[in-house]
Amino acid sequence: MASLHDEHSPIGRPAPLLRFAPSPNGLLHLGHAYSALFTRAMAMRLNGHWLLRMEDLDPDRSRHGFVAAVYEDLNWLGLNWPKPVLLQSTRSVAYARALENLADQGLTYPCFCTRAAIRERSLAGTDPDGAPLYPGTCKSLSPEQIAKKRAEGLSEQIRLDTRTACQRTGQLSFTEWPVSEQGPPRVSLTRPERWGDVVMRRKNMPAAYHLAVVVDDAFQNITHVTRGKDLEAATDIHVLLQTLLGLPVPAYCFHRLILDQTNQKLSKSRGATSLQTLRKSGTTPSEIRARLGF
Repeated sequence: MASLHDEHSPIGRPAPLLRFAPSPNGLLHLGHAYSALFTRAMAMRLNGHWLLRMEDLDPDRSRHGFVAAVYEDLNWLGLNWPKPVLLQSTRSVAYARALENLADQGLTYPCFCTRAAIRERSLAGTDPDGAPLYPGTCKSLSPEQIAKKRAEGLSEQIRLDTRTACQRTGQLSFTEWPVSEQGPPRVSLTRPERWGDVVMRRKNMPAAYHLAVVVDDAFQNITHVTRGKDLEAATDIHVLLQTLLGLPVPAYCFHRLILDQTNQKLSKSRGATSLQTLRKSGTTPSEIRARLGF
């Protein structure tokens, strides 16, 4: 039986392929349900398919029990997906190769700064997520200084030299697919420099989110990426990395966010009511879909 990657549309082009990629570090809530249902709906609209991927890179937060809960919640909503599911925790070799590629281009450097130190030293404002921009403290460290810090056992991250990377690529753009069926796709320009020197690998992880997601989207032949509006700005860094690594640039679509009573995005960390809790209280899948507009 042919895999989804081997299927083609009648005109000979690869069938559109999308993905829903939650992090199994807590129980899914209505925001996740909306994203999963939106991805499935977009795949159907494009006469394509969708995959499930587990972004379980963080060993301190990801739990096997949460992976099982994701499957249970999505099945309860009436969703199904091809097997097996890709786990990012199995992809460390691919991320290492991507990091080596960037290093060979002279675009990465080690960073030994703590978050507290960055907050104290940053004078350049904040990134789109509101975090202090990295002030470049470790950017000019000599090989001897780097060796000394490593010998001292300091925690080390790998950062991207974003300014140099942008100079190499020039102005980049991507295709933004409309949320509704009305209107054609449009070309959106990127501004990755507003993120500063983003982290490519954290001290206890094989890769940071930005790097892992572009490597895996290419590996899985993803043609269209659906994500919430809160990740729209991150697309700038992703398109930059895709260009630097010679990877395809998917089309992107940014859907609305599900908000709580204070107009804040639903979040596991703020105790958003889980789908599991709603299910146990008697809420039905059809009620969830209707509540979310599906």
